[in-house]
This record gives sequence, C-alpha cells and structure tokens, in this order.
Amino acid sequence: MSWLPLSFGAPMVLWGLLALPVIWWLLRLTPPKPQTEVFPPLKILARVLRREETPQQSPWWLTLLRLLMAALVVMALAEPVFNPREKLPAEGAALALVIDNGWASAADWNKRVATAERLIADAGSNGVPVVIAFTAEKPNAEIGPFDASAALDHLRAAKPRPIPTDRPAVYARVAAALERLPGASVAVLADGLAAKGDEAAFKTLLEKNATRLVWAISDRPSLTGLIGADNQVDGFALTAIRAPGDPAPAQVTAGAFDDKGRRIADATLTFAPGEAATTATMAVPFELRNDFASIALDGERQAGAVRVLDESSKRRRVGLLSQNEADQAQPLLSPLYYIRRALQPFADLVEPSSADLADAIPQLLDQKPAMIIMADVGTIPQQVKQRLVDWVDKGGTLVRFAGPRLAAAGNDDDLLPVRLRSGERALGGALSWTTPQAVTEFPKNGPFADLSPPSEVTVSRQVLAEPTPDIVERTWATLADGTPLVTGMKKDKGTLVLFHVTPEATWSNLPISGSFVEMLRRVVQLSRNQGAAIANAEAAAASLAPYRMIGADGMLTPPSPDARPLVPGAGPLPVTLENPPGLYGSETGVFAHNLLNASSTFAPLARPQVSLPVTTVPYAFDESENLKGPLVAIALLLMVLDTLAVFWMGGLLTRRPRRTAVTATAAALVVLGGLFGHADLARADDSKPGDTQAIEDISKTRMAYVITGEPGVDSISRAGLEGLTRFLIEKTALEPGPPAGVDIAKDELSFFPLIYWPIDASAPMPSQAAIARIDAYMQQGGTVLFDTRDQFSNGIGAGSASPATERLRDILGNLNVPPLEPVPSDHVLTKSFFILPEFPGRFNGSPLWVEASLDASNTENRPVRTGDGVSPIMITANDFAGAWAIDENGDPMLPTVPPDPMQRVYALRAGVNIMMYMLTGNYKSDQVHVPVLLERLGQ
Repeated sequence: MSWLPLSFGAPMVLWGLLALPVIWWLLRLTPPKPQTEVFPPLKILARVLRREETPQQSPWWLTLLRLLMAALVVMALAEPVFNPREKLPAEGAALALVIDNGWASAADWNKRVATAERLIADAGSNGVPVVIAFTAEKPNAEIGPFDASAALDHLRAAKPRPIPTDRPAVYARVAAALERLPGASVAVLADGLAAKGDEAAFKTLLEKNATRLVWAISDRPSLTGLIGADNQVDGFALTAIRAPGDPAPAQVTAGAFDDKGRRIADATLTFAPGEAATTATMAVPFELRNDFASIALDGERQAGAVRVLDESSKRRRVGLLSQNEADQAQPLLSPLYYIRRALQPFADLVEPSSADLADAIPQLLDQKPAMIIMADVGTIPQQVKQRLVDWVDKGGTLVRFAGPRLAAAGNDDDLLPVRLRSGERALGGALSWTTPQAVTEFPKNGPFADLSPPSEVTVSRQVLAEPTPDIVERTWATLADGTPLVTGMKKDKGTLVLFHVTPEATWSNLPISGSFVEMLRRVVQLSRNQGAAIANAEAAAASLAPYRMIGADGMLTPPSPDARPLVPGAGPLPVTLENPPGLYGSETGVFAHNLLNASSTFAPLARPQVSLPVTTVPYAFDESENLKGPLVAIALLLMVLDTLAVFWMGGLLTRRPRRTAVTATAAALVVLGGLFGHADLARADDSKPGDTQAIEDISKTRMAYVITGEPGVDSISRAGLEGLTRFLIEKTALEPGPPAGVDIAKDELSFFPLIYWPIDASAPMPSQAAIARIDAYMQQGGTVLFDTRDQFSNGIGAGSASPATERLRDILGNLNVPPLEPVPSDHVLTKSFFILPEFPGRFNGSPLWVEASLDASNTENRPVRTGDGVSPIMITANDFAGAWAIDENGDPMLPTVPPDPMQRVYALRAGVNIMMYMLTGNYKSDQVHVPVLLERLGQ
C-alpha cells in the first residue's frame, strides 16, 4: 500500500487509528493536584475526612500529546517506507544472478552491487534460492545455489577485475546449475559491451530452464578506452575509442605520468558526433617523452583508459656514421640510405657534420646516443677509440656493417663481437663453385628468435668470422651453409653487433627486405643506456614476474596472489586473471602488458531476443528509507515529555526543586540517551568535528607534512613520515601517532612540533595569508623542515639555482628567517640521539641548514656547544622523505643515490636526531650529560 513517496508494509495496522477516540476518553483524566494546607494538622485531617475527591479533567494539550504518541506507535507498526522502490521479479524455483565484473564494470560497480542486493533481498523474502555467478572470476568459482544471506556474502566479497569477461563459460555453468532448478528467473547485470560468443552464451543460458529475464542496464555514458600510444617523430600519437553511433560530441583529456606518478604532459582528444575513434598528438620534447611511464584518460576510472609503457615505447637517439656517401644523384647507393628509411619511424637519427672520424665520433658521443651505427667503417683513429670503447662499456650499443673497408681493416677485439678472417667471401659468379646463400631459421638464443626467416633474401658476399668455441652463442642469424650473417655479444653493460654484409643492396638484398626493418627495430630495443634490457636473448624466452598491475579502477597496484609470470611472444598477448594488465619484469627492466590493443573496438551489448517475459531495470542505489525507527523514536520522546508534564502537574517539580527535579531530569536524560543510541534517527553528538580532530592531534605526538596538491609528492611525504614513525617506535621510547597532512592555509599548525615541507616548483605558490600562518607557527616555537629534493641547491642566496630552490627563495622572502648555517660538528643536533657527522637523505650532497648559533659557546672542550632554543627552520636538498618512504610491506619505495644500503640507515638516524632535537631541545649541552658523551666519543 503506497501513497506517492510513502508506503506501508502492513497497512491493516492503520485501522488501529480508529481507536484514537477511545484512547482520548481513557487518557483525558488525571489525578487532582495536591493542595498545600497550614497547621493545625487536625483541621486538615477533618477536611480530608469530610470531602470526597473526584478526578480532575486533564488539559487539552496533554490529551493531544498522548493521542499523537498513540498515532505514532500505530503508524510505526504499519511498517512505513518513504520513497519506496518497486519490488523486483525474483520469484520462481530460483533466482540466477549473472553479473559482469570485468574491467568495463569498475566505474559504476557500487550501483551494480546495490541493484544485485535488491534482487537478492526480494528473493530472500520469497524464500527463493539464489545462483550467483561472475563473468571475470576463476572457472572453478562456486556459484551455488545459496540462501539469501550466503548470496549476499558472495556478492560483497566480489570486486571488479581488470580483465575481459568470459560469458560463454560462465553462462554454461549457470545453465547446468539451473537444470536442477527448472522455472528460474534469470537476472543479467551486464557491463554494456558486446564480446565474442555472446549470442551463443545467451542462447545457452535462456533457452531451456528460464521463465523470466531481468535485464539491468546502465545509465552511464559510453566508455572511452585508449588503444594506442606510439612515440613518433614529433610526439606521442594517442588513439582513443568509444562505442559507435553516439550522436553527441565528446572531449577527453589524456595525461602522461612519469614513474613517480607526476603528471608531466597533457593532450586533448575530441570525438565528432557519431565518431567511434579519434587521435591526438602529445607534442613534447624527445627527452621528456622518454620519461613517460603511463598515459591515462581523465575521468575514466577503469583499466581500459590506462596504458603502461616500457622501453619499447621510448624513442632512442641513434647516431649514423659512414666514411663514404654516394652521389646525391644516386641516393640508393648511399651506405646509410636504407638504414635511415628503416629507423626513422621509431628512432631519432643524428649524424655528424664532419666526415673525419676523429671529429665525427666525438660529435656523435657528445649527443649521448643510445646506439651508433657504422656503415663500412674501417680503422678507428686511436685518439677517439678509447672514448668509443668506454661508451660501449657503460651501456651503449654499437652496430657495424661490413664492406670493403672493414674487410681490409683487420680485427678489432674491442669493437667487434667476433674475430674476422681477412678479406671477403664471394658466393656465386663465374669463378666460384658456390651459389648465393639464403637465410635459415634464426637461432633461439638471439633477439630475432620469433621472426620468420626471409625466404626472398640471398647473400652473395660476406665477411667471415673465425671459428671459435663461442661463435654459436654469438650468432644471431645464419646462412644456409652455417656461416654467420649477424653476430652480437654483450660487452660489459653495452652491446656489439655486426652485420656481415653491407647496408646497401650490393652484397645482399637484405637491406631492401621487410625483415631488415624488423631486425633493426629489435636491435634498437636492445639499446638501453639506463638499465638492463628486457628484450635480451635470455629474457626473451623466459617468463617475467609480475611487477606493477593495473587495477580495475585504472590505478597501478602491487601484484595480486592470482598473478602469474608472463611469457612474452609474438603478437598481442591475452589478458587473463593469471596475466592481468600491467608491467612485468623488475626494477632493471619491464614489459608492458596492456588491456586494449590497436585492433580493439567497443560494440554495445544488445538485449537478447527471447520469448520470455522481460523486465528492464536501471542500475541505481536503493533510496527507500524505513520510517519505523524514527517514528518509534519520536513516540518515546513524547512519552518522556508526558512523564515530565505529569511530574510538574503533580507538584514533584515544585515542592522539592533540588532532589526531585534533578532526579526527573536525570531520568529523562537516561531515557533519551537510550532512545537515540538505538533509534535510526540522527544521533546526538555534542562534539564538533574540529574538536574531535584537535583531540586526535594532541593525544599523541605527531609529525605533519604540507599538502602541496601534487599527488606524487604528497604520497611520498606521507610514506616517508610513516617510515620515520616506524623507525622511531623501533629505536626509541617515543611512540608517535600516524603522520598528518596539513593545509597551511586553514589547518591548525600548533599541534605539531615538526612540519615537513617538500618544495615543488609545479605546486601552487602559497598565499600571503598561508605564509603568515607559517611565520606565526615558527615564531611560537614550531619548526619547519624545508626540502627542495634537488641536491643542487647551494643555499638560499642569489645565484643560479634549480626551480625548487627558486620557489623556496620566494617563500622565504615573506618569512622572518634568522641567520642560517650548516649544522656545525659540535651542534646538539649531531648528538641528540645518534652521533652523526652528516645528515643524508635519498641524496648525500647537501648540508642541513639550521639557525646560526651566534651566541653559543663551547668552553672547556665540551662535546656540545651551549646555547638556548630550537631552530625554527631547517633546509636541505637531500630528499629526506624519499629515503624514509616505505610501502605497505615495509620495503623502501625509492632507491638512494648512490645505491648504498647504509645511506638509508643514516637518513633514518638523521630523522631520529631531528625529532629528538625538536622534543628535547639542547638538553645534551647540559653539564650532567658531558661524562656520558665523552665516554661515547672515546675521549
């Protein structure tokens, strides 16, 4: 029974309202009010004996109060519901609930859960068992049937997965379960995207034992996905898709992020009306593009809107060198012509301005290329050879092509992967018994292992390698007669590669084949000056451990227990529960495994055409509200008021104002406390949110960090202070509370003894009012630790400085900053807990600046100078928070520079000394501590 937005679960109870007149007749009388008489008591007794008292009529307002209370109780018993929802069809032999929990359902997952909860609740009220299955779970996941309570537990334990759905397999399992429950209602909560095999899956699910279909649809706009992010010559080319046929134009912004989560570039993609795909170019410099670690679409909290990038997405700078350029009228004879054409789409090519090798090689090395290609370069001048060898040893990749000059130059053990025989070998011709040789299968130990051998390529001339025990290991491509075509080897951190033919089509037709382009691409991918290559010979055939996974909401997360190692191969790899999208490998190198590929499309899921009754429901939260609790609460409140009114009318509140009134008031408060402690109505709370936060801040000693507005900086600051807090608890008697992020413009700062402020030039400049609050905090005894995190700041005075130091100067220009000095060797800060000669962080190149101790003295050769007060300001560039930061497992998040494990320990000790200095001041300069300090110093 419902009237507009109000309904009653038991409307027959409302007939009780007809009893209100009877209740009024019973409640309208009240005992007479006692009268006050004066002595003598005998007179009072005589009057009492002579008079017969009669009841007194109750006031109208008290009767109305009681009638209202009775009406509220009657209405509460009728189960009133405000804004009632329509009951969903969940009847029959069972309810089969099939829910898509793939990546496309992540954005509105909570609405899907709320819709499923209503279906399960209605099934439970009808006593119907529930079969519940999810289309992105393990094949052996239990699906029931369950009772309503167990089904709710399974629903609330489920979560969206960053993988595609598998409707055919799951629908087949549900259909098999319904064979034992014929006549079931089937509810399909789909994600709205069509997939391969949907038609057959729906036929399997609905054609036999289903009697009704509940089809849930989403009111969310169509999804947008990112299917391409290619590093091209002029920028990153992005490709986004959406479902076809959308008549409305759309615009979405893509952001590029580095490996620390900092946003470093943007691009806008625009969909025209009805357009399903669009492209845009993120035009940024070459060096900045190579810092991209991921690209994500704003506002799309799902895995399809994120692409992670590996080394294959980073363009390399490749230097080209040749001693012989052909005539401009015959460009096809140029040694570098085919190399330029092959590398230009995916590398930045640089060439020297001089033809003299003594000048050309240094010119190339000065531009810091990842790879250098030498086309038939013979003897390398001695004055530049050692510099070229050092470049290879430090991670460079040197690729050399054969030719007459190289064949005549002889062996070069430092810059060739194999030793060569003198001269060259001719295959075919009038004076030769041999014929041109074809290319055979590529060896499994080389980077070309998964390429098909080019059947059209033949070799008529080559330089031969000396047969050595390791020639097989160094051979990457061979001819039909077993002689090497391409050889390569690792040299320290670098790579040496030799093509035993010329780069133009004189000794072989390899340079004019498609395989030549792919072979050069593989060699370019091997070139990494920043770390070890993932695409090397061993790793290409081995499995890569999960490193960072893309969550269903598009965020990078640690690997889940279900994730398994990935085996890279040719072509797109499938995204599964065992191999979810993300990065595979380690800190030294990663492989990007993305959800969508260049051929992905979005097609809307059409409702299956069936003869069953179909009920269409939208995904929505349950907005109905049960009014039984509030009505009972109001009725109890009126009962308390009625009790107080009776006390007042009976004179209990006037004759004994102290004892009786206090007792009645206390009783009323107890009743009200019990009432509002259990009612569904709003609960009373005398404390304000600000008071609660203040109590929490002062209940324990807590460190704070300034919220800069940059997510990457703020997350490192919080993780750093959490790491220092844990170290303080382990090493000292201090047990600080969790660190707090503060907004210096509005939060109370006086609760914190130390505020860590990471300076970031991209963060907004604080307002004058906020800086004034910091100034007041410092003047009142607080300390601010400024950290520019750049290691290049030589102070805050004039001169060239980094952007972070420039921002620090702007901030300090509005503060009353005392004279500063690097921490002296006899300062209290060096001995407040640990004995420290320096204060490193993630870096170890900057001093820690504190207030200069102008009036301090160090008499009688004491280990600590005397002086009062605590420095209100500290400045460093060593990135303290980066050294302190730990992840949820307690492991360091960022490496130290240089990578010394003890540097992190010293950084944590520096944090302990700073915190002890803040809490205890200069107590170590007291005379009573001198013997202990002298003993520890060994004096």
